[in-house]
Amino acid sequence: MPTPTKGPRLGGSPTHERMMLNNLAAQLFEHKQIKTTVTKAKRLRPVAERMITNAKKGDLAARRRVLGQISDKSIVHELFTSIADTMAERPGGYTRITKIGPRPGDNAPMAVIELVLEPYSPKQATVKEAEQATAAAAPAEEAPAEAEVVDEAPAEDAAVEAEAVEADAETAEESSEAAEEK
Repeated sequence: MPTPTKGPRLGGSPTHERMMLNNLAAQLFEHKQIKTTVTKAKRLRPVAERMITNAKKGDLAARRRVLGQISDKSIVHELFTSIADTMAERPGGYTRITKIGPRPGDNAPMAVIELVLEPYSPKQATVKEAEQATAAAAPAEEAPAEAEVVDEAPAEDAAVEAEAVEADAETAEESSEAAEEK
């Protein structure tokens, strides 16, 4: 169980805060993004992400847990069908908070919290698979490959060095032009 936050609660009592966060989560799932204060958005993030994690499990117990927090069955159905399917590959980080500036009336800092619905691209998993494939291929060619190990600079390093040489040449030309003017 998470440690309770220090200081005053959002609504006054723990029950009111819990109900307010559950209602904000329901609105987030219904509209895919909501505009609220930064403090409420930061407090809403773990609540909403926990509900999405339950929805990804998809079993009856998870659905009942979410129904205990959100009473609208249509929103829970949308969460378990469309949102959970979109987030199936994503390991976490289902929401994004973007600060949008102060509210005109009372100058409260505002933010937009939205669901991250872009497709997830597991780059690290691809890199690990490639490393495993090269490690599996290396033992077959182990003896000849060890004898001919050559250190070569990667193409990125060569490009950086070329840019540095060009920058040095430009500064040398500028200094020679300044000397000619004097």
